[in-house]
Amino acid sequence: MSDKQTFDPLLLDNQLCFPLYACARKIVAAYNPLLKEIGLTYAQYITMMVLWEDKKVTMRDLGKRLYLDSGTLTPVLKKLEAMGYLERYRNPEDERILVVSITDKGMALRKEAEQVPYQMGCLVNQKGELFSPEEVGKLKDQLYQIIHTLE
Repeated sequence: MSDKQTFDPLLLDNQLCFPLYACARKIVAAYNPLLKEIGLTYAQYITMMVLWEDKKVTMRDLGKRLYLDSGTLTPVLKKLEAMGYLERYRNPEDERILVVSITDKGMALRKEAEQVPYQMGCLVNQKGELFSPEEVGKLKDQLYQIIHTLE
């Protein structure tokens, strides 16, 4: 930069946070029609992803994994429970701990959801391969590094 050009930290184009924010909003918006086909919101989808993987998890651990507080997570869990995809119950050994467990119906939903990541990949890569698998891995690592730094 020349002496006449100085870095302005308040220019929108100089922010890292803004393209991350805008990209996250665009990605979630792109997921919405795909998830609507299987009857889930994005928050419900990521919750189910954890349950498909772990089958049973405490609400505390689920919130930590999804970076969601209990005030945000509770209505998501209530809705998924009403839909028959999960059960919530108190740990008999410690009533303070709420356990979330996937149901057979919730496991069956996994089959319907399997196409969603592929459909998203097609949307993102409409004009050819945007990122190689290695670049995707590196980007995810960098994003998680930011997340962990800010925790």
